[in-house]
Amino acid sequence: MILVNTNYVAGKELEMLGMVTGSTIQTRHVGRDITQLFKHLVGGELKEYSKMMNEARALATKRMVEEATALGADAVINIRYASTAVMSGAAEVMAYGTAVKFK
Repeated sequence: MILVNTNYVAGKELEMLGMVTGSTIQTRHVGRDITQLFKHLVGGELKEYSKMMNEARALATKRMVEEATALGADAVINIRYASTAVMSGAAEVMAYGTAVKFK
């Protein structure tokens, strides 16, 4: 499966199959939250949160690819990511794009 954030795949003529999405909601781990609180006091990257968001993006992407595969897609173009807080301590990450088949 080819994944791109452009509206084309070089050298390929595309048939649009439709929009595909994948999402997940992640919450913070209480133990990690405490250690990150101390890091917040002194400054710097909150590595546990970065790791959590990277894992969430990977899972959302995987789910989007599964939806595209079910449609018979060869690629997903125009991939975008969005995230939002859904409640205190929880964030949703969504991946979306257009599933296409090569002609």
